[in-house]
Order: sequence, then structure tokens, then C-alpha cells
Amino acid sequence: MTKPRAPRTQREKYGEELRLRRIAAGLTQEELADQVFCSPTLISHFEAGRRLPRQADARLIDRALGTDGFFLRWLEELENRYARHFSAVAELERKAVMIQQFAPTLIPGIYQTPDYARAVFRAYRPNYTTEEIDREVVIRTERADVVNGSSRPVLWTLLDEAVLRRPVGGPKVMAEQLWKMADLAEEGRVRLHVLPYRIGAYAIQEGLLTLMSFEKAATVAYMEGFGIGQLVKGRARVSECQTAYELVLGEALPQQESLAFVKSVAEEHAHDQQ
Repeated sequence: MTKPRAPRTQREKYGEELRLRRIAAGLTQEELADQVFCSPTLISHFEAGRRLPRQADARLIDRALGTDGFFLRWLEELENRYARHFSAVAELERKAVMIQQFAPTLIPGIYQTPDYARAVFRAYRPNYTTEEIDREVVIRTERADVVNGSSRPVLWTLLDEAVLRRPVGGPKVMAEQLWKMADLAEEGRVRLHVLPYRIGAYAIQEGLLTLMSFEKAATVAYMEGFGIGQLVKGRARVSECQTAYELVLGEALPQQESLAFVKSVAEEHAHDQQ
């Protein structure tokens, strides 16, 4: 029996289309590389979906293949909304039937309130204008469709206690964010668990971990750190991520205790704003 493959992303489809158009034009990777002024290895990365070309490269690709701006327009669409390391993840989370997340520092993006997201972007992008931050907030909060849509996936979210305690945006913003998480849990839209401080060291301490499962494709993992993210599709590595997630989940508070804990910390933040 054939094992399911990970779902294809738009980046991979872009690369496959590039490969097909190159072959149709009668060019080898080396010949295309000569016209794009890059290495054949880079063309190979483009075609495998491992990297996206720069806009200048896409223009040269269109010129070499006679594709009338096709690859440049598609590239602009892929780059328009998300950071390069996250665009594939935003696409896959809309296709997933189950999303499991462990967050050690911040509320995951699909749950963030506009004010919480704005505080995150102001800290992360201090040189952004108000308009630029507002645009980022809109893009991030639109991802809430994953939570609110009629075909939403099963959602499991595991939060380190530090996520609850840090007053991102101030006590008022933080209280509202935690009440939103509590509401989602009470409505059955997310299975919420908290990993308390008293646990000490645990299996995932590097950054955000997301596991996405699909109806007819293999599970993939996404790991994120400061300004970087890695989409993992290899079965062995994904299995390691799943095991680590299960180990941490086994240390976390049960659902009802977690919900009560989130409400309690929300009340503490609300009291702090008075």
C-alpha cells in the first residue's frame, strides 16, 4: 500500500510549472540558468519548490521561456501576504482536518485578537508605520477563518503558562485575549491545554510547533523561531515532532483544569488594569 504524501503547496506547484514550461521550451536547467544569470542548482531549487525566485529572476525566467510575465505575476501573488517562510503554512492550515499546536511564548496567530496582534507587530517591527502594522494585523486576523469557518479542522492547542502570564499589549489586551481563548474552549472549537511552570523542563523548548493532518495526505510539521520557520515533511522528522508533542501534552493540565486556569489568569490581568 502506497503511503500518503504530504500535500503540495503553491510554491511546489510554482516549481512544477516552471519545470514543465522549461522542458516545453526545450531548455535544460543549465541553459535556463545561463539566461537567468544564476546557477543550475538554484534553478533546481526553484523547480523543487525549495526556494522562490526573486522578482528580478522571475522577469528573466519569463523572458527566457516566453511566458509573458506569468511567473512574475504568480510570484507577486505568493509574496503578497505572508513572509516567505510562512506562506505555505497559511495555505496548508486551510486544508488541514486537524491542527495541533504548542506555543511557548505567544498565543498562536489563528486565535489572536486584533489588539494582541497589533502589540506583537509593534514589538517585532518597531520601524513599521501605523498603516503597515494595520495591514499586518488584518492579514493575521483573517486567518481566524480557520477557527470560525464551517469546515474548520479539529484544533488542539497547548500553551505554556508563560503565554498566559506575559501581558502582551498590557493587562486589558491580555485579559481580552485570554477570555477569547476561554470562550473558544467552552464552545468546543478548540481543545485547550496549559503546561504549568511547575513541570520544569519539557520536550519542546525551541519555539512554536504546529502539526497539520490531512484527509488524504501525510501529516506535516512546522517549526518557527525568531524570523524563521521550517516546514517539515520527512516522515521520520514529523514522527519525532509528533512524539515530542505527545510528551508535552502528557505533562499538561486536563481540559477543564486548563480552562479554569486560563480564566483565573484572565481575571488577574483584568484586575491589574484597574
